Amino acid sequence: MKIRYLHTMVRVKDIEESKKFYCDLLGLVELHRKDLEAAKATLVFLAPPGQEEAQVELTYNWDSDEEYGEGRNFGHLAYAVEDIYAACQKLQDGGVTINRPPRDGRMAFVRSPDGVSVELLQMGDALEPAEPWASMPNTGHW
Repeated sequence: MKIRYLHTMVRVKDIEESKKFYCDLLGLVELHRKDLEAAKATLVFLAPPGQEEAQVELTYNWDSDEEYGEGRNFGHLAYAVEDIYAACQKLQDGGVTINRPPRDGRMAFVRSPDGVSVELLQMGDALEPAEPWASMPNTGHW
């Protein structure tokens, strides 16, 4: 039996706020969008540039006031980044809390506007420990 990864679906409360996080700050690009009248939902498919096989589907339910929680039972999304420090700085400058700073030059965790845990991993070898990250404490949970 063959199997192929398609996408991971994440429910969101605000498409534009979520796109700011995933696209403007994290660097994903929108591949396509579907408005489903019958389901009263909008689906937005995102992926890292040049990696359409690694899609995240943002699902916005038009009339829902349901609280989705933090998604701890979901686990996390994980992305390899070229420079863990630069990625964390960009996210922090954009107002994102770095829940688990990259003290080791290799791994960090942040949360999306909807509480989805996102792991960032340094491509290749870990970077040398550097401030302010090396001495920054954890914040909240991931």
